[in-house]
Amino acid sequence: MTVLLRWTIRIHKWLALAVGIQIVLWVMGGVVMSVIPIERVRGEHNIAPTVDQPLRLDGLISPDAAVLASGPGDDIRSVTLGTWLDRPVYDVVRLDGARDLVDARSGERLTPIDRDMARVVARRDYAGDADIASVEYFETPAGEYRRAGPAWRISFADGEGTRLYVDPQTGLVNARRNDAWRFYDFFWMLHIMDYKSRENFNNPLLITAAGLALVTVLAGLVLLVLRLQRLVRMELARRRAAI
Repeated sequence: MTVLLRWTIRIHKWLALAVGIQIVLWVMGGVVMSVIPIERVRGEHNIAPTVDQPLRLDGLISPDAAVLASGPGDDIRSVTLGTWLDRPVYDVVRLDGARDLVDARSGERLTPIDRDMARVVARRDYAGDADIASVEYFETPAGEYRRAGPAWRISFADGEGTRLYVDPQTGLVNARRNDAWRFYDFFWMLHIMDYKSRENFNNPLLITAAGLALVTVLAGLVLLVLRLQRLVRMELARRRAAI
């Protein structure tokens, strides 16, 4: 056995032991992500269709009045007119990212929204007929929300574990989760090897494992070539001996 062959076998064997389990997890994750439709993971099949309504501009308060209604301070980044739950509203955004909705006709500050309003938002967003199983408020939501700040979590009894996260400051559904998402997210975590935030696809652990896996594969290819060369030489020697 040549020195090259002996060292190639050693490298291939020990690296395969080190990264073999992760390679299997990568393959399993790939299977899961290819089998489960991403639209189902995102809960898109349970999103109610939206119908655009014309925005009537009569009787609206001014943007300056909306700013005053949102609270004291002159740190305003933008004021945008839009619709929310079929009513005209001003979306007032401050420099620190804080947001408020103000009724564009009455001047009423609508946010932060309460439990009942969160139910209305979730019901309007959800396309199914399932009942609402629970409504929970979190100052620091569960990890599956993947956003900072408080949120309302509205869970539906639809057999799919559908959970909608409503931002109390914007009145919008910021995240849709279900059992398929949790299953998918678990294998996504294993796939990218980010066991904390499950979002960093360029973390050092993944880069290291991928590099070691590449070396393992290349060592295996070199080993295969050397083995084939040896078999060819043995076959040629056998034929010469037979002649």
